[in-house]
Amino acid sequence: MGPAAELYSSLGLDRAGKQTRSAPPVLALVAARLERGLRENEPWSGDGPTPGSSHRTVFDGCRAPELGIGAYLARIAKYARCSPSCFVIADIYLDRFLDRPKPALLTSLNVHRLLIACVVVAAKFNDDSFFNNAYYAKVGGVGTVEMNRLEMSLLFSLDFRLHVSLPEFDSRCRRLQHERATATIERPVAAACSAAEELFQGQDAVVIQRSFSCRAS
Repeated sequence: MGPAAELYSSLGLDRAGKQTRSAPPVLALVAARLERGLRENEPWSGDGPTPGSSHRTVFDGCRAPELGIGAYLARIAKYARCSPSCFVIADIYLDRFLDRPKPALLTSLNVHRLLIACVVVAAKFNDDSFFNNAYYAKVGGVGTVEMNRLEMSLLFSLDFRLHVSLPEFDSRCRRLQHERATATIERPVAAACSAAEELFQGQDAVVIQRSFSCRAS
């Protein structure tokens, strides 16, 4: 097994198309990275405008959903059934969105909608098969009209720049792997893993529609 294959295996990216009851490690690592970003940005994420962002986007809700990032990613992975690589690509898309000429901050008000939009776009662009937006809306806890709106807003925000080169993909995989070795995020990773495993082994879907009932204005 070469270095790249070992890297992919360590993140659970080699599980595409396989039936498994365990969550791929990439979910917890993406969740931990985003949780750290929220902790850094959250002092600025109150009711007023955030630095570098003078207006709310379609991804901003009026309150933070109760479901944590780790559990939300696990829910998406379990029911959307996209390839694990989609979560690496979605993580790249999310950074592209945040690093636009009109920058935005990741906050507890927008992270969930950004995640479902990024994963849906990643699945449609990279996987051989995928569901329609009505199904993804149920997985993500939003309405179908809103899911369509989130997808289109993300596409235009990215200027439809969806291709991810192999070097960029590998670089992001190494970055995520480094998260695992970083002592400062050890507890968030463990919490995300626990939430992911609990959801993966559960029988029924988690009802989160009420948490997303308030859309951005």
